Amino acid sequence: MARVVELSYYPIKGCAGVSAREALLTPAGLAHDRSFMVISEEGVYRTQRRHPRLALIKPAISDDGERLTLHAPHAEPLDLCVDAAGARRQVDLFGTAYQGIDQGGRAAEWLSDVLRERSRLVRVPPEHDRVTDGRTPGTSGYADSCALHVLSRSTLDLLDRKLAERGAAALPVNRFRPNIVIDGWDEPHTEDRAHGLSIGTAELGYAKLAIRCAVTMVEQESAEKAGPEPLRTLAGYRRAAEGGVAFGTKLAVLRPGRVRVGDHVTVTSWGESELRPSHRVADRRTAPAVRPSLPPAFPERASKMVP
Repeated sequence: MARVVELSYYPIKGCAGVSAREALLTPAGLAHDRSFMVISEEGVYRTQRRHPRLALIKPAISDDGERLTLHAPHAEPLDLCVDAAGARRQVDLFGTAYQGIDQGGRAAEWLSDVLRERSRLVRVPPEHDRVTDGRTPGTSGYADSCALHVLSRSTLDLLDRKLAERGAAALPVNRFRPNIVIDGWDEPHTEDRAHGLSIGTAELGYAKLAIRCAVTMVEQESAEKAGPEPLRTLAGYRRAAEGGVAFGTKLAVLRPGRVRVGDHVTVTSWGESELRPSHRVADRRTAPAVRPSLPPAFPERASKMVP
């Protein structure tokens, strides 16, 4: 039976993740996920694509979200009282304008020293109102797109086998920065077809395939780029029609709830993979003949992020 084997959230976009045994799942994803973002002094987002040293920053946030502690090699830890009510400033995320609450000079100085570039830290404001795209609409904080990234162990195991055939080493799951890792699906890429999921007290809806980028080539412990893998190998069997390679899926939250490591994963709705048949693993298992319909998506056009 499929079950959750790992839960991770990423308080600061692009920085190290936090492993959890259980977590509250809000409309915007796991609580505190991508609720902060590092920006340039001009307000433009920073990610590991151009700033791999972000991987060295290990944030820890209190359950109530009121205190944030930052750790990095060769730097004194920085403890911050989170400002959730300060003046808003415009920030740029992939060319779209959003609002952020600047976390002040101490955070800016610390980040600038670690990243070796002038940087600032912003938090999602409580009124953050974002509509994410894909088959199931939803909302998220400063994530690239949707609220959740889901990956199965069998999907990663297949990639590791293909890497071994090239003489390359297996990769840790943190290269792909998923929120939820599922074990128990024998067929790789079952998540492509699992279009409705029930986990714990939460319900999730499929939005789209996760298109991978150069961040997957960044070794998360050292912040060193180790390309061309895994993108070279993935291009041989997971090339998406819109360009890039697909690995894992993005989901929206249909019903918030609490999820735990060990929770059973029930597929409430099956669908077809969006990947071209010539670029996906052949399915050896037939989806159930009876496919329950998904619960309704967000009744409103957008949902407010739970701070």
